[in-house]
Order: sequence, then C-alpha cells, then structure tokens
Amino acid sequence: MSATSWAIDIDRDDITQVNLVEEATTPLAPGQIRVHLDSYAMTANNITYAVFGKPAGLFGNDQGYWDFFTERAAPGRLPVWGFATVTESAADGISVGDRFYGYYPMAENAVLNVGKAGPGGFTDVTPRRTTLPPIYNAYQRIEALPDYRAADHDYWPVFRPLFLTGWLIADQFEDESDYGAGQILIASASSKTAIGLGFSIKQRPEPRPETVGLTSAANVDALADQGIYDRVISYDQIMTLNAATPAALVDMAGNGAVTRVVHSHFGNNLKASIIVGKSHWDAQADGAGLPGPERQGFFAPGRSQKRIADWGGAAFGQKIAESWLAFMDVAPRLTSVDKRSGGDAALAAYREMLSGQADPKKGIVVVP
Repeated sequence: MSATSWAIDIDRDDITQVNLVEEATTPLAPGQIRVHLDSYAMTANNITYAVFGKPAGLFGNDQGYWDFFTERAAPGRLPVWGFATVTESAADGISVGDRFYGYYPMAENAVLNVGKAGPGGFTDVTPRRTTLPPIYNAYQRIEALPDYRAADHDYWPVFRPLFLTGWLIADQFEDESDYGAGQILIASASSKTAIGLGFSIKQRPEPRPETVGLTSAANVDALADQGIYDRVISYDQIMTLNAATPAALVDMAGNGAVTRVVHSHFGNNLKASIIVGKSHWDAQADGAGLPGPERQGFFAPGRSQKRIADWGGAAFGQKIAESWLAFMDVAPRLTSVDKRSGGDAALAAYREMLSGQADPKKGIVVVP
C-alpha cells in the first residue's frame, strides 16, 4: 500500500478554493477499515453538499455536510456516492476485498468506523456522524443489493442518489394529492434529479398532473425527445403556460429568477413551491416578497425515514427496487458515462461541475 494517497480539500467558507493534497497512511484503530474508492460520481448534487457544507439547519442541529468526513478545524472534504473496496480491516465482520456502495469523501482512500456489521453491510459510527441522517451512514455490500445488476454498475453512483430523491419527491406529491395541481413545473429539467422525478410521475396511472420540464432554450428539443416529461419548454416560455390551471413548482437548482417568474405568473394558483437543491450556488436567491405559496425545502433523508416508518424497511426497499430497475432500462439512452482517472482529473471534474459547464447528457465517474 502506498504511504500516501490523494485527497481534495475545499475551503469551508469559499467553495471555489480547492486543493489536491497528499495524505499519509496512518495505522488503523480497532473497529476501523481502510477502503480504496473504486469509482464515484461528480454531479450537481455534490455542489449542493458543498453549498450546505456549513450548518444551515438541514439536519435539525448545528451540523452540515462537512461534518461527515472532517473535523471542524480542518478544510472541508466533499461527500460523494460511489463504490469502494476494503484494503485493510481492523473490524470484525469486514474482510479485505469486501466491496461496498455508499457515501465517501472525495479522496483516493478513506478510513471508516464500523458498527453493526452484517451480511448486508455496516453503519459508520464515527461519533460526529451518529447525529447526522442515517441514510448517509449505511454502507451496502454489492452482493446484497437486491436491485444491483453488473450492467448498471457505472450508473449507480451517477443516478442512484439523485433518482431516489426524484422518486421521493414524486411520492410526496402523490401522498399530498399533488397539492391540488394540474401541472407540475420542474425547473432544471435536464438535471438527473429532475429526470428521476419526471420518470417516477410518468409511471403513475392516469389521471395525474401534466409534467412540464423547464430548461434552457438550447436543451428543449433534445430533452423533449427523451420522453421523460409530458411537455418541455424553455424558461422564456413560462409566461405562455395557462395560469388558470393550478400548478406546482419543483426547483432543482435554487435559481431565484426562474422562481420569481413562476410565482408572479401563477400567483395564488401556484399551490406548492418546492426547492430541492442549490446547484446554481451563485444565483440570486430572490425569494423575498414572492406572490403565491411560501417556498418549502425538500429533504430526501427525512422523507426516506418517514416512508420507512410508514411501510417498513423491506417494503420501502422493494418499491425503490422496482422503480429503479425500470429506470435502469432507459438510463443508458438518457446519459452516457464519462470516466475520469486520478486526482488531477477529480479536481478538474469538481471545478467543471462548480462552474456549471458540465454536460448534463453525461455522467461524470471518477476512478481514483
């Protein structure tokens, strides 16, 4: 094993300040494992993690996404979703060579603290992580994933967490009788979370609300051809929508200008306004004095916990698996995988996503 490995540090106060660093390999404590990241995805979701790296009230306490992998005095380490292989183990129930899907730092290697190890995987029990949402602390053995297919491997880190978020939003709409809306407007419709939402709503039997994907003019035709949404329009066509038809807005990017246009056009006929992420991290929030409903945040871990309590973990997993496998049958025609290798490529991928220059038709997979 190399005496050092690369990692990427991000300034907690300025997420544009980022450095590729070398880390020394230190001995494991009892209960710890060292893993080598095999692959992880870089998506707009990761930029949302960076934006909310510092405490922002998301978790109901004074913690943020930086707290998963670094202590407060250290630079931020961005969480990513991916696969890793155990290279060293001082934990019962975990062997060298075991492979897990889960939440890792943007780095070549990671040290995790193992708890509740079993046939399905384990939970990380690092003290600062135990007060963070449990969905982020679960590591699943690849062999135990009921809906894993080898052919879908590269799409798991690219789509799985984002599809799950979209599926959970769709579930909330159905649970809330669609808030009385006859049309659901989905901003940043080319994003992977939006695609997951559009796909999940379209799986519902009629009658259901019409889904309207909102995107830039350059993306309209290609996005419409995918058949994910009932209709796709550009942002400058929002005012052509029928304001007499009750609507709901799902904003994937936190772009205040788009939100203001929708609220102003529909007024009190906008029945819900849900903000999911903040990938447009530098866009003006512009939320003051909006007509229509108060904007509400959507937090996927909270919704997951509710549904697990409602249905039980097995039933929740089965519902996700059925929808995921149906989505995996169409995912390759929606997005191609763009693999990047090594630390320099990982740094460049982060900067590319942060700048908003990443191609939405490609899923970036980093191979450390």
